[in-house]
Amino acid sequence: MGRDVIMKKLLIIFKALSDETRLRILKILEQGELCVCDIMAALGMIQPKVSFHLCVLKKAGFIKDRKHGKWIHYSIDASDILKRFLLFSVLERVTDNAISEDRKRLDKFLESKEAKIKVVSIKTKNRCCRGKG
Repeated sequence: MGRDVIMKKLLIIFKALSDETRLRILKILEQGELCVCDIMAALGMIQPKVSFHLCVLKKAGFIKDRKHGKWIHYSIDASDILKRFLLFSVLERVTDNAISEDRKRLDKFLESKEAKIKVVSIKTKNRCCRGKG
């Protein structure tokens, strides 16, 4: 691998970590896999903006996705030791206080989502974000 290729890969990695929104996304993904709608609710942002940040994180190799029906679920990709170490080092410095409002919004959204799951008909059970369309 040439020096220019390595340099470009490192720039992509550090650029991904240089944005507050992307750090917030990574911090909430520490707890496990989330659907795009969950991340939107946690951040209080619209889908195109969240998708942009998820794309940057995925391109840098920090997250992976899994499609389930029409919904995409994201989680931290721990397959690369350098990125895993970098994430650990960065995210341990992002305090829970810094994303406490995100967690509150996410918890509230997940609670309402769970309540909706209990009353949703069998026909719509394969949908992630009931009530979202």
